[in-house]
Amino acid sequence: MIRARCARCAELVENLQGLFSGLFRFTPSASAFSLPPSPARLHRGVTRCPLKTTPTDEPCFAGFSVEGRETETEQLSTAKTGLARIDFARRRVNRSLDTETLLAVLRGRSPRFFELAEVIGKWVWIQFEQKQPPAVTRTLAELGFHWNYARQSWQHPCGTIVQERASYDPRRRYGSYFAADVVRI
Repeated sequence: MIRARCARCAELVENLQGLFSGLFRFTPSASAFSLPPSPARLHRGVTRCPLKTTPTDEPCFAGFSVEGRETETEQLSTAKTGLARIDFARRRVNRSLDTETLLAVLRGRSPRFFELAEVIGKWVWIQFEQKQPPAVTRTLAELGFHWNYARQSWQHPCGTIVQERASYDPRRRYGSYFAADVVRI
């Protein structure tokens, strides 16, 4: 016999068992199923079984809300203000730049990034000590960089797209240097 937590659920379960017992001439024993079916499956949208009960096992229909918090719908409906959008057309173009061209763009448009740029093989990496504000993140993304969580750095492939991640340390295999340290004659 299936047990239900609230009276409405119990009544619905009894009605459904009577309906199905006539259709299937098979009545499962109590040991055949270890868990009762979900009340949500039994109701099919007609009524709602409470998820929260009081210590006396009475249903509590109060909403699950925390004071001062928005509901999920309110969170989704409000646009995040103050965040500028990334120009993905510019990002696509910048991702195909070769190393020298990217370094020239960094030197001209954002000298601070140029000072931090480390060239490893054909790739350019930029690492920060701490998390950067959204404006810096947006600028790096627009320049064609992507965040590598495993290496904790912003990386630019400079036109070379690799299908799988390297299992070795690229600095050891290809060598590295900081672009600001190299002086062109």
